[in-house]
Amino acid sequence: MTNTSAIFEYLGADAHQIPILWLAAPLTGLIVQPIIGNLSDNTWGVLGRRRPYFLVGAIFSSIALIIMPNSPNLWIAAGSLWLLDTAVNISMEPFRAFVGDLVPPEQRTKGFAMQSVFVGIGAIVASALPWVLNHWYRPLEPQYDRIPFSVTLSFYIGSAVFLSSVLWTVFTTKEYPPKDMEAFERQQERRLGVGSTLREIGTALQEMPLTMRQLAWTQCFSWLGMYCLFLYFPTAIARSVFGAIDEHSSLYAEGIAWAGICMAVYNAVCVVVSFLLPQIARRTSRKVTHALCMGAGAIGTLSIGFVHDRYLLLLSMVGIGIAWSSLLSMPYAILVGALPLKKGGIYMGIFNAFIVLPEVLASLGLGWVMSHIFHDNRISAVMLGGVCFAIGGLLALRVDDPGLQKRPQQSDVTSADKALQETSAEV
Repeated sequence: MTNTSAIFEYLGADAHQIPILWLAAPLTGLIVQPIIGNLSDNTWGVLGRRRPYFLVGAIFSSIALIIMPNSPNLWIAAGSLWLLDTAVNISMEPFRAFVGDLVPPEQRTKGFAMQSVFVGIGAIVASALPWVLNHWYRPLEPQYDRIPFSVTLSFYIGSAVFLSSVLWTVFTTKEYPPKDMEAFERQQERRLGVGSTLREIGTALQEMPLTMRQLAWTQCFSWLGMYCLFLYFPTAIARSVFGAIDEHSSLYAEGIAWAGICMAVYNAVCVVVSFLLPQIARRTSRKVTHALCMGAGAIGTLSIGFVHDRYLLLLSMVGIGIAWSSLLSMPYAILVGALPLKKGGIYMGIFNAFIVLPEVLASLGLGWVMSHIFHDNRISAVMLGGVCFAIGGLLALRVDDPGLQKRPQQSDVTSADKALQETSAEV
């Protein structure tokens, strides 16, 4: 994802064309995610309930990662992004429901925080790979009339790691079968199929918990902030900080690689902060913690517009890393406690729509803003993301967190631990 917009520019896209090239991916996700969520709620087979979706998503994601850096033209690259984003969502949504399935309520904040840790570790390596390969293998550096070999090799490595890590999860984790398989099979007959799936989604939308409705607003604005970064941060750094005039210069390639280092730094911050979030949430609350983290993200993102030194950029990444850590964990930790039993998958799929909708709107409208208001100034688009972070943080303060209604006492935790095996079997 870090290199996608740069690949589009290598293949001839202008700044105001970038958002529309990203459109197909989130638009498909808006449709796919609730369907996959419902299917994973009502599936049981040799690999269990959620794991088949991890595996299928990983296979297609790995194929897309191989195709993208070898795209001969813009539309094949955009199609590869569409395939990649769709397949990632097939893996991602059941994975979040998987955490909710297997982790007891009092450990969910920690469970989703640990998920942020591993997302961060993977992203550190992924973001830094082009820069590292570019400096270790100088003889492999190509002419700048095509995608650098260091970027292409990074995609190959990402493809292999993605597939192998998901295979590790599929074959080393255990899901617990339904207690009453006959009742579960009757439920499958009611809930599977196109018509039944659409009815389930419609019912879930009507019965959406209040907490989820409130979280939707903070998700929309917070992820719009991240989307602005995904779209324009690498190319903004290459042009505004490194002074690259066009995408075929050596300065442009150097700037894109340094943007990867910046993203590695904010993901490193994400890993560290993820260990601290449960403690901060315990001393304040999950919604206050999330609001504070979004505020840090706003400060970090807005400061990019005033930084012209590559090393000072790393300080801006600290705030973004704090926001990213919370964005990957706190909303889900709040949400899981508000969801009805046995519908975690479908609601996680619907919840992800509140990430995808702002991406769709940005893909449709941000190009016009870039062309007519920002005059293709990529730094301005990045700073717009900082404003969105600030709004998302303020909206987080109005969320009703069901976890605040009853904080677990020591006796509650002990009894929960004793009941964990029984709870898991029921799941």
